[in-house]
Amino acid sequence: MTDFARVGRDYAEHSGSARGRLRHDLVARRVLAELPDGPSRVLDVGCGDGEMSLRLAAAGHRVTAADPSAGMLAAAAQRLRARPELAPRVGFLEAGLHELPFGAEQFDAVCCHGVLIYLDEPGAAIARLAGLVAPGGVLSVLTKNRAAIGVREALRGEYAAARGLIERGAATSLGNLDLATRGDTAEELDRLAAAHGLVPLPWQGVRVFHDHRDDWAPGPEEYALALETEWAASARDPYRQLGRLVHTLARRPGSRRPS
Repeated sequence: MTDFARVGRDYAEHSGSARGRLRHDLVARRVLAELPDGPSRVLDVGCGDGEMSLRLAAAGHRVTAADPSAGMLAAAAQRLRARPELAPRVGFLEAGLHELPFGAEQFDAVCCHGVLIYLDEPGAAIARLAGLVAPGGVLSVLTKNRAAIGVREALRGEYAAARGLIERGAATSLGNLDLATRGDTAEELDRLAAAHGLVPLPWQGVRVFHDHRDDWAPGPEEYALALETEWAASARDPYRQLGRLVHTLARRPGSRRPS
């Protein structure tokens, strides 16, 4: 697993960019739509600097934010100190996906965003994550869309690189932090979730139209229009198939436990 403390500045810069905001806004909107209005117990695996954890806490949910990097957890804690009203709803845990200390404990939502790209294969991760989802709960996985590898490069005019990736059906390419990252398909992630007792929900393609725009600095009105256009495309074929990221969700059958 990559230690993001080494590249924390680049990570934060991308996360705060317009492209990064699109990712967070689209994914948070969908996750929150799958949760009830009342407080849910959420586990955010690979929480990074706490972006999604704080968004979910701000919506009233109780979040355990886990990450193997002490540096990233420190960055998340610093952000939390700026939002003291959220502190009672957020707890931090220094642990990687396979070191999580939970036995039979389960959560109403388990989020794992931007983690599978650094693993050799997704099967063991999905098995562990699925086991943490309570009856009625949801698993949210965000990772690179293998089916769209090469699209970013082509749209940037990097034709030789794009052609190479496309012709060999590449499973990996360089990500935003200039690290080689691996992609998965929505179909494979849905199959794995179903194999562990979850029912797949419709998946999203994230950043269909703006992924290559690393120079994009829209004003508020342009950003709002772009966000709604991306949202409309994220759930519809053929657009979602070209998203840089794939966001799959799956629910465990059964009734949610009382809060």
